[in-house]
Amino acid sequence: MFSDDTLPHTHWSRAMILVDMNAFFCSVEQIDHPELQGRPIGITNGAQGTCIITCSYEARAYGVHTGMRLKEAQRICPGFIQVPANPERYAQVSTRIMEALSTITPDREVFSVDEAFLDITHCQRLLGTPQRIARQVKQTVLEASGGVLCSVGVSGDKTTAKYAAKLNKPNGLTIIPPGTARQTLARVPVTELCGIARGIGRYLAERGVYTCADMRRLPIGEIGRRFGNPGRRIWLMTQGLDPEPVHTDVEAPKSIGHGKVMPPDTRQREVVETFLLHMAEKVATRLRLHHFRASHFYVGVRIAEGYLARKYRCDPPTDHGPTIVAMCQDFLDHHWAGQGCHQVQITALDPRYADYQFDFLEPDHQRQDRLNQAMDHINQRYGEFTLAPVRLLSRSKMPNVIAPAWKPFGHRETILMNNFEF
Repeated sequence: MFSDDTLPHTHWSRAMILVDMNAFFCSVEQIDHPELQGRPIGITNGAQGTCIITCSYEARAYGVHTGMRLKEAQRICPGFIQVPANPERYAQVSTRIMEALSTITPDREVFSVDEAFLDITHCQRLLGTPQRIARQVKQTVLEASGGVLCSVGVSGDKTTAKYAAKLNKPNGLTIIPPGTARQTLARVPVTELCGIARGIGRYLAERGVYTCADMRRLPIGEIGRRFGNPGRRIWLMTQGLDPEPVHTDVEAPKSIGHGKVMPPDTRQREVVETFLLHMAEKVATRLRLHHFRASHFYVGVRIAEGYLARKYRCDPPTDHGPTIVAMCQDFLDHHWAGQGCHQVQITALDPRYADYQFDFLEPDHQRQDRLNQAMDHINQRYGEFTLAPVRLLSRSKMPNVIAPAWKPFGHRETILMNNFEF
């Protein structure tokens, strides 16, 4: 039925595609604002943002990169243009792209706001060879987005396809037939593969494993004993044999959290309280949106020495903002001694589906639920924090961004998630 898997122009027994939109946020801005096309631009978290979230390829040519401070980008890049992020617009375009990709194959995994895996194994009889389908994917992204270019990697497994996608940017198409994947990856450092973090990289380096070829000297059972099934998968990944399938569904959340970068070394309690209040209300709103409540919460601030944090237990489980705010107040009263803060974080550690039908047993809870539902309805219709505590009425100074884990469906559909400024 299938031809040799070493050939790019024939059908394969297993075929995966990774689609990576090039400088996605910048591309959307340049489509919406033609005067920015061909210009070096960088996206920041609002007009007052000081850190580059992402930048156009024109800016990258001068050495600008994600995480660079705005002043440094302006210094090294003549004509650099700062553009405030527009997360709602990026989510809108991403959703259109992901929906369009599902017309090619239903076996689609939204990996992030600008990346998706496609399993095209069963599409080859209908749509042609992996190479032909990859070209169709690029055209589909272009048409669905109104002009966004993408890089595409094609191989027989997810890890190799993702590695291939980054080899020819922007607007590239790289094919690594599954029969040649092991040889192609042989000289690639293991830490260049998605999913092999620095901690695992150190473990491997201590055993003489630096490249994918080196992994062959390490028995799969040894890394399996240390890391379990993820370790065995890592061994296979380095040989172009990643067994991981695409995941078309969004798993139930293990936690729901929001964090936000603050002005460096913030020490004023009122400011810290406001940021924590903002995050508490966002966590509570998102819990209610997806009918979750939680019993355990993490409250923390990042100081110079690392995170200062405490865990709180709530009985009964809650989705109520003021209850979470009370935890924050306790944290500031008893665990924070005025150290300079750089970031805040609040996380519901055990969200569980809330059975609201039993609330009639407790009238106070029932009344609270009705008030929350009314507030959420107004905010969903007229904009986040249209109804909010007084301190949050100046929310425009605390803009939102899209979290890396955003999805266009399920509990990750909410675009206003973790507010990290990288």
